[in-house]
This record gives sequence, structure tokens and C-alpha cells, in this order.
Amino acid sequence: MTTLKVAAGIDIGGTNCVFGLVDRNGRVLAEDSLSTPGYPNPADFAEAVWKKLISQSGRLKVKAEIAGIGIGAPMGNINKGTIEYPAGLPWKGITPLADLFKSHTDRPVIVTNDANAAAVGEMIYGAAKGMKNFVVLTLGTGLGSGFVVDGRLVYGNDGFAGELGHTTIKPGFSERECGCGKKGCAETYISATGLKRTFVKIMADSLEPCELRKISFDKLDSHMIYEAAVKGDRLAKRAFDYTGRMLGILLADLVAHTSPEAVFLFGGLAAAGSLIFEPAVKSMEENLLHIYRGKVKILPSGIKEKNAAVLGASSLVWAETERT
Repeated sequence: MTTLKVAAGIDIGGTNCVFGLVDRNGRVLAEDSLSTPGYPNPADFAEAVWKKLISQSGRLKVKAEIAGIGIGAPMGNINKGTIEYPAGLPWKGITPLADLFKSHTDRPVIVTNDANAAAVGEMIYGAAKGMKNFVVLTLGTGLGSGFVVDGRLVYGNDGFAGELGHTTIKPGFSERECGCGKKGCAETYISATGLKRTFVKIMADSLEPCELRKISFDKLDSHMIYEAAVKGDRLAKRAFDYTGRMLGILLADLVAHTSPEAVFLFGGLAAAGSLIFEPAVKSMEENLLHIYRGKVKILPSGIKEKNAAVLGASSLVWAETERT
């Protein structure tokens, strides 16, 4: 019987960890999840996930061999195979996650942050196939980014290059506080959370009627603002326009740094379509240096959101295999 090589993809979030087995063509053959907070000891976490992966491979209709493990996680460091001081995870300090998995297998284990994994996933499975210079922005609760330059993901000296979400887009002591401890970070404006903060401020500064005024801040979310904008709510549309314009400014700076062929937008905020894409592209072109104008495509991700996390993480294995 022919043995099918599969990659294990693991995406670690603050609430859930999603993992599965993926073949080289991007087919998710098995998928499962567990509660991240349910494993305060990372060694127990690694053992539990590995056992579930082995169980998954045993239940496939074909004989499968796990070629390697790719892990996307907040503050994942590919150089050391560690997760370092992550916000929102139960493990504090520096966690040697790759070593913990390697105690169960001799297969390669690659750890990086989730946005970098998304960028590799776009290159291996998505709309960036054949591209050597592009950027992926993940627009979710926060703002993540992964840079590919000359066909290689950019990690930098310490493994943490490309943190666009924590570049300062609006300097000043009175600007928005960020969870990282800084003020004026890009993700406080350009994210689902940032959209919500912008909308509430616009609503507070206006006397225009709005159906969302009765919703408390804690219960309000970006999807409600999206639905209101689609229905024609002027304040909700203004919030999207402002968020898109801020994104465009960030994109113009990004283009000057790496001159990408394309920038892919992924995540819940990107799903708003023209509400976010149109003001972002307009703002970017207005703020670009002339030599870049009209050259850079702003595109939606080519990866289906349902399996995106597992696909992104698993792609690290195939990228490492091809590199070596």
C-alpha cells in the first residue's frame, strides 16, 4: 500500500487550539480541537495534541505518515522553536514548544507566529502561488502580518520581524492604548477591535440616529457594525471608511519597505469586502510614492477561512521540505 505523506498543522489560540492533517494539495483530511486553557502545563498540551494527531492518522482511509508538524501561535519564534511571552495564552515566559513535541516524534517541528503561517499558507495553497514578493495581513481581533521577499519569509535577526500591528500609526500620549503596552499601534485602529473603537467614538461625537446606540460596548461587535453599514447606516459606513483610510496609510508605508507584487487581506474585517477594500486602496494610492502607484494589488486571501488556521500551520512543513 502506498504511504501518503501528510503535514500536521496546529494553530494555537487563547481559547481553542485547532489542529489537523493536510496533504500537499491542501486537502484537510482530518481536523479536531481542544481547549488551550484546559492545559496549563505546556508539556501536557503537547502530549495531548500529539496523541490526537496519531489517532487522526490511524483513522484515515489511507496509510499516512506525518512528515512534520507546523505550529502557528502568538509570539512564535521560528529560530528557537519557542513561544515567548504571549498575551492570552496560559503559558507565561518562554515555552520550548518544539522541544516538547520532539519528545514524542523525530519529525521536524516548526513554530512561528500565526500571521507568518498565514503568509506561507497563501504561498503554498492560496492565491500567492508563483509570487515571490507579497504580504499577508490578518485582520481579526488584532492585526498580524507576514512578509515574503524574494521567495522567502522574513523573520529578521530574532525571529520576530514583521509586526506591523505594533508599529505606531498615530503617535501621541493621548492615542489609543494597545494590549502590548504602547499607544497608537496600528492594530488599535485597523482590526475588528479597532473598528469597534472607531465606531463608538464616531457615534459619541454625532447626534445622528443609529440603531446600534442601544447596544452596550461589551455586546457590540464588528459584525453588527458591518450589518448596519450594509443597511445604509451612515455612522457605521463612516467607521469603515476611517478604518480603510488608516489601513491605506499603513499599506503605503508597507509598499515602500518591500515593494510587494500584492498584499492579501485575510480575516473577519477583510470579509467586509468593498467597505474596507475601496477606502484602503484609495488611501494607499494617495499616500504612495509615485514610483509605486498603480503597481500593487490589494487582494482577498485565496484560502478558505474555515480551514485557514490548520492550512497555514501545515504549510510550514511543506515549505521547510522544499527549502531543504
